Amino acid sequence: MTFGYWCILFAYLIPYAAASYAKFTGGGFTPENNREPRAFLAGLKGPRGRAHAAQQNAFEITPLFAAAVIVAHVTGGAAQGTINLFAFLFVISRIVYTWLYIKDRASQRSKVWAFGMLCIVILFFAAV
Repeated sequence: MTFGYWCILFAYLIPYAAASYAKFTGGGFTPENNREPRAFLAGLKGPRGRAHAAQQNAFEITPLFAAAVIVAHVTGGAAQGTINLFAFLFVISRIVYTWLYIKDRASQRSKVWAFGMLCIVILFFAAV
């Protein structure tokens, strides 16, 4: 399995880290809240609420990233080093994005989001 494929797994783990931050920092999440965790998460504010929003964004963007990596692999048009590089850069961008989201640095976060999208676009075009 290539490093690019491993990056798909890494990308899918990032939202779980954000959800853990949202649930378990600052207390408040109890076994009772686990009956309706979405309702609990929807009521969070501040850094914990932003961590939840980062989690949602990660679940929205990661399927497109996974598709880009898979397409780049199966078409045979992209060099393995190119796939690995842009897959890695995407994962790093998502980690930074999540941190910036939690820290409420909106303009920086938007730039990092755009960079992550650029990585996805490059992966699709590399497959041509």
